[in-house]
Amino acid sequence: MKNYASEYVGTTLLLAIVAGSGLMGETLGAGNAAVALLGNSIATGAGLYVLIVVLGPISGAHFNPLVSMMSWRLGHLGLKTMIGYWVCQFTGAISGIWITHLMFSLPIIQESTKARNGLGIWVSELVSTLVLLAVIRLGDKSAKDQMPMLVAMTVTAGYWFTSSTFFANPAVAFARSLTNTFVGIAPQDVQGFVTAELLAVFFIVIFFGKTKTAT
Repeated sequence: MKNYASEYVGTTLLLAIVAGSGLMGETLGAGNAAVALLGNSIATGAGLYVLIVVLGPISGAHFNPLVSMMSWRLGHLGLKTMIGYWVCQFTGAISGIWITHLMFSLPIIQESTKARNGLGIWVSELVSTLVLLAVIRLGDKSAKDQMPMLVAMTVTAGYWFTSSTFFANPAVAFARSLTNTFVGIAPQDVQGFVTAELLAVFFIVIFFGKTKTAT
């Protein structure tokens, strides 16, 4: 239960950081998108680093169904545990968005109208997810003690070098469709993001090879 609680709390806080910093950046930046994105990316990277350091020893600090899926396909995570992680990650992501709405005195139930679609965006999400999963996989082998910094810096940089702003996480994509703020994504565009992300998992597993699956 500690593992599941860790994934739920970690994903909740991650989404609160993503959405809250986006709102704060947009407000303080007076509509300047560059300022908003700068604040959003720095806060997300810093928060992610702390969450991985603190919760990593408990659950592995996945906070991402794709990371859990890759771990399962490579034999490092049992199927039942993976499904449990997914439930915690999706519910945690939604909780994080709703908590952010409460903190900023916004309507809790929202639906994003921000369009994020097109070939460039989908390729961006494919590249984003490939980069993130490759860093996690390679870092786990060669620089395990530096994983929190590697992941945090990768996500921070990803905000700026990808047109999709580096979602690389189906739970994040779905939860962000529930907020009509700076970080939102229109519900009809979530499918394109998730498809690109799942394709990236397939490529990563093929590239690194499949080991014996855990039970």
